[in-house]
Amino acid sequence: MKPLGLYIHIPFCRSKCLYCDFCSFPHQNEEKMTEYVGALCRDLQRYAPLCRDYTVDTVFLGGGTPTTLPAHLLKELMGEIYKNYNVSPNTEITAECNPVTGERELFALMRAAGINRLSIGLQSVHEKELKALGRLHTFDTFAACFADARAAGFENISIDVMSGIPYQTPESRLETLQKVISLGPEHISSYDLIIEEGTPFFKKRDELPFPDEEDCRRMYLEGIGFLAENGYAQYEISNFARAGYESRHNRKYWNCDEYLGFGVAAHSDFGGERFGNSRDIEAYIAGRDITEEREIPNKNERINEYVMLRFRLCEGVDVALFKNRFGISFEGMYGKKLAPFVKSGLVRHEGGRYFLASEGMLVSNTILSEILDFASQK
Repeated sequence: MKPLGLYIHIPFCRSKCLYCDFCSFPHQNEEKMTEYVGALCRDLQRYAPLCRDYTVDTVFLGGGTPTTLPAHLLKELMGEIYKNYNVSPNTEITAECNPVTGERELFALMRAAGINRLSIGLQSVHEKELKALGRLHTFDTFAACFADARAAGFENISIDVMSGIPYQTPESRLETLQKVISLGPEHISSYDLIIEEGTPFFKKRDELPFPDEEDCRRMYLEGIGFLAENGYAQYEISNFARAGYESRHNRKYWNCDEYLGFGVAAHSDFGGERFGNSRDIEAYIAGRDITEEREIPNKNERINEYVMLRFRLCEGVDVALFKNRFGISFEGMYGKKLAPFVKSGLVRHEGGRYFLASEGMLVSNTILSEILDFASQK
């Protein structure tokens, strides 16, 4: 049977962070959450007949904050997945968690429902930086949440941290990483703050004391070295893990494997089609079609997508696997444009693979725009 990932979008939060551009609705009551979970269950039932030849091997509950849902709704949702899909016994099932919404009793019920991986958003250990982001928790709140998750039986926990935060310095960033690894998580995601149009941060972008470009560069490169020294190998631009704990669900995206997304703002790549939903939660609850985009990518679009996503991974593009997948030469298509980046050391060519060096990851968008623009003209 073919493998399949499921993404479930839970768009509820206690409050909206100042930098957040994700689809989320703060301060919702349980009635609204119950209606929304009912709509998700309806959708899961509707797609199930199309998935009889698939085995679900990853599930990701993202948001928003899935742990804002009452435990009985999380249990209902997980029950619907198990009832309608062929779920592998060793499926990776992740739920995102905000530290202020996690507690031992909830975590124990989540484990009993089948959820076996947590992704907890810390971002920083420094109160001033957390307040600048609009986060509700302190480091002590986070540490208590992490301890409760361990006590409830979670043996696979990822921690999210962020760089480029107002008031952050390379020294404060290193202190965040030091405290994170002292807890011993299995996985660490380290993201750069992106200032999205329409967010409070965008309106105040000229007023806030953001670290400069050189400090951000230093944070990134020093972070890679520090995490590697402490047993967390980088496997993707923003992700680090102990051996065997890489995010299997996110790898589906980077490998261009099939996945189905459910809920508002969820996207899918399934059956040769890419399609995505709008943010209209009322229409979704009412049962109306909220698909706002649908396309069948042509071969060249698939190739460009594959190269773009594989270059996010430290392993990069394997020339032989590319040839087997697409029937054409990677070097014939991209070699000339990659040559100056290989010469400069930003891209490395070793063992039949092309991949970004650490310095290349800092300018990955520039490199990819150069080679993908070239490919689109072929």
